[in-house]
Amino acid sequence: MNGFEKRSALIKDKIMKTTMELLKTWEVKRLRIADIAKAASVSQVTIYNYFGSKEALIGESFKAFIEDSIREFEEEMQQKKSLKERMTYFIVKDKETYSSLPPALVKQLMIDDLVMYQYIQQQYDDRLVPLMVQMVEEGKAGGEISPKVSVEAVLLVIQMYIKSSGEMLDSVEKHEDKERFLEELFHIFFYGLCGQEAAE
Repeated sequence: MNGFEKRSALIKDKIMKTTMELLKTWEVKRLRIADIAKAASVSQVTIYNYFGSKEALIGESFKAFIEDSIREFEEEMQQKKSLKERMTYFIVKDKETYSSLPPALVKQLMIDDLVMYQYIQQQYDDRLVPLMVQMVEEGKAGGEISPKVSVEAVLLVIQMYIKSSGEMLDSVEKHEDKERFLEELFHIFFYGLCGQEAAE
């Protein structure tokens, strides 16, 4: 990559990161290219040259956001950590993601947009599933996951969680205390209704 290409890549990355920052407080329909250009300190022409439209810019920005999240996930899995430490990391990252972006926006981009949904699903199948399998197998080998729980069962629950995320986000959006409700949902997902397995 030559100097011009590096500068172009940096400008494009800055525009996308600025877009994601603005989407934390702006509704998609109200956010204008002019607003993004001003916040990113670039011209509107520059944005149109790189992305063509506001819709394309938002789509590329969200894909870059997903890519960064997956890369962090991959780096985390390379660390020698316990299952509890990894779970804590996942909970914190999920909370950060849903707390920083309005639930309605996440639903619009991840669920309602078919092309984006298919992209995320492909990333999940190709990159996240192998890592989740690795995590579960390491957890079972280390005695951190009950031998009663199979890898397939864990992955099925994760898939069910993803498929119902649209309805869940709708419920979160309507809840008075969004942060506490999200924390409850994450707790149920990772630890179950009882919090721990009852003694036999």
